[in-house]
Amino acid sequence: MDNRKCLQCHEQLRGRADQKFCSDQCRSTYNNIAYSNMNLVIKVINRILKRNYSILVSLNAMGKTTVKKSELMKKGYRFDHFTYVAVTHRNNANYYCYDHGFREKEDNKVVLVHRDMKEDVESLRN
Repeated sequence: MDNRKCLQCHEQLRGRADQKFCSDQCRSTYNNIAYSNMNLVIKVINRILKRNYSILVSLNAMGKTTVKKSELMKKGYRFDHFTYVAVTHRNNANYYCYDHGFREKEDNKVVLVHRDMKEDVESLRN
């Protein structure tokens, strides 16, 4: 006896041995649910990155500013989320959220920095 069941509605399957769904509707529903769960994680991370970015931009109007780490935390900055790390020629690590970032300094302060991305943008266009 064949005990194969649809992955979505759990109805008995009839047909091909490798069949997973009883209908196109069940297949579509199953895949939409799986895709939306995956997208939820991406949406949460993107929301955090966007918030981090807007905090850095709002505090760094001059292009290079020193602020207390606590000021970033008060505004909701998440230090565990960033897009990349760049090591400077002086072996300092800059943690970037897209083109704005920070470098840790003594006395629980950070230097906010901005990186010109024109060359990177141009290389993508070619």
